[in-house]
Amino acid sequence: MTSPLISAADLAAALDSDRPPVLLDIRWQLGGPPGAEEYAAGHLPGAHYIDLDRELAAPPGAAGRHPLPDPEVLGAALRRAGVNADRPVVVYDAGPATSAARAWWLLRWAGHGDVRVLDGGLAAWRAAALPLSTDTPADGDGDFKPVPGALPTLDADAAEELAHTGVLLDARAGERYRGEVEPIDPKAGHIPGAVSAPTTDNLGPDGRFRPAADLAERFAALGATGATDRPVGVYCGSGVTAAHELLALEIAGLGGAALYPGSWSEWCNTGKPVA
Repeated sequence: MTSPLISAADLAAALDSDRPPVLLDIRWQLGGPPGAEEYAAGHLPGAHYIDLDRELAAPPGAAGRHPLPDPEVLGAALRRAGVNADRPVVVYDAGPATSAARAWWLLRWAGHGDVRVLDGGLAAWRAAALPLSTDTPADGDGDFKPVPGALPTLDADAAEELAHTGVLLDARAGERYRGEVEPIDPKAGHIPGAVSAPTTDNLGPDGRFRPAADLAERFAALGATGATDRPVGVYCGSGVTAAHELLALEIAGLGGAALYPGSWSEWCNTGKPVA
């Protein structure tokens, strides 16, 4: 299996090759500041900035805070960044890969077959003493046209069923899963039957993903073993950090899990039960 991750050293070598990947900067954090400001202050040379809220998600509403984007909006952003169907893509963020994983998952869902995440993100690039740039590259002329559906998704009804017939992982912090706090959405708690699996446990102390064997052991303890009779789904607050869990599952050799895009931000507005 080709890893969905790439190290800073390997990315630097790839950028110096005859067929460099397209670089996408996906810096974002809930509540700001805008990632565009951080991008302008310094980014990987040649990287194009993609706005998660406007280009990797549809406007918030009944379907949650970060619904899946309109394929036309997504495609226009990716083509502007120079994404081609036959050229590799590397995505990165400030470090933990939560927003970069959203871009990784969306590109895969939209049919792109060669997408990787910079392990450790910008922090790893800086730690390797690699250069940054403040130059904004010209718009690209990519040819990639999203064809949604290459990766599985769940709606609220399917997530509810999967929580009892398979394994539904809740990627939020444990205190939100337990309903002790809820800083964003109108109800606290979790989908009945879901298993707590915070994304922070996917990472080592250095901010990089844990080794594949460690992740496989972690997910097996949560019930996700890859068994065909135990399908896996993931949700979070609004479908962003859940992609981090899906990336970790892929690293562990447990690909094929489904994303519930609406996640808790949709669920707690449906009238469905809350645990």
